[in-house]
Amino acid sequence: MPLLELQQITKTFGGLNAINGFDLKIEKGQIVGLIGPNGAGKTTLFNIISGAFPPTSGKIIFKGKDITGLGPSGVARHGLIRTFQLITIFKDMTVLENILLGFHLTSGLKFWPGVFNTASSRAAEKNLLERAREMADLVGLKDKQNEIARNLSYGHQKSLQIAISLAANPELLLLDEPFNGMSAEEQNAMMVKIRSIRERGVTILIVEHVMNIIMQICDNVYVLAFGKKLAEGTPQEICVNKEVIAAYLGNEYASRS
Repeated sequence: MPLLELQQITKTFGGLNAINGFDLKIEKGQIVGLIGPNGAGKTTLFNIISGAFPPTSGKIIFKGKDITGLGPSGVARHGLIRTFQLITIFKDMTVLENILLGFHLTSGLKFWPGVFNTASSRAAEKNLLERAREMADLVGLKDKQNEIARNLSYGHQKSLQIAISLAANPELLLLDEPFNGMSAEEQNAMMVKIRSIRERGVTILIVEHVMNIIMQICDNVYVLAFGKKLAEGTPQEICVNKEVIAAYLGNEYASRS
């Protein structure tokens, strides 16, 4: 059984099909890429998967359950978490404080024990703090745990955003252009982090325009064009696909492959 399956997903805005009959399957433990030209519908598809938009038709099956139309919080509680292209962090809070906020979906902390500072609430808070430090270490922010988020470099702010998402304990993590705007050094560091996240048992779906990264890191790639699936396959298959080359990659990319 796939971890995530999209069945004939269609999304219509004012009579225009932004997504038209899109199918996708992601197996547990994979890193899967979603690519395509600007306006292809990638962000719309991410919004549908994460519950921000309901599909006009079709089904979203996650861990064998139909989660179509649940909304972002319902989808997140099932273990499907997304990041955004624009960095979404609390810039006047520390790294650790930001990550601790990400635990609110899964911590199970109750209001009254916290108010009365019970032994159980103190133990739970200590556990969350240890886990937050672990998340910071995983994304390369071990030495910046107490730094105010706005003072971080762009690459470290992107890493913090991923750490916040990991705090929600995802089984499937949707990454929206995690490499965008990074230097080559930052991109290489982010690739290492994403592989480390996969090694922890988190399956990953990436929307990205940096093709050399997608071809290096992904097990499987889906190509979206004008709201329809143009192709799917391994990175090696995609980079020699004539339709993909014509619609998106360009002949100069094929000549390098």
